[in-house]
Amino acid sequence: MLPTLKPEQLVLACGFFRPHPGSLVVVRRGEIEIVKRLKEIKDDKIFVTGDNGSQSTDSLQFGWLSREAITATVIWPRKA
Repeated sequence: MLPTLKPEQLVLACGFFRPHPGSLVVVRRGEIEIVKRLKEIKDDKIFVTGDNGSQSTDSLQFGWLSREAITATVIWPRKA
């Protein structure tokens, strides 16, 4: 998520906030959770991208995700 977030940077995320396109969200992919930018919502599917396009693993590689993959919305970035 460079340049928006740095490696090991702390963030505050909450499951109560409804994300919208442009929001940073925490999504579950298998056993891990990753922070990505919500690009688009269609029906029950979401498309997420990283802010560092050339280095990001995102929906361009793994495709659309279920809306249930969102576990939280980032509400406050804070440096570690």
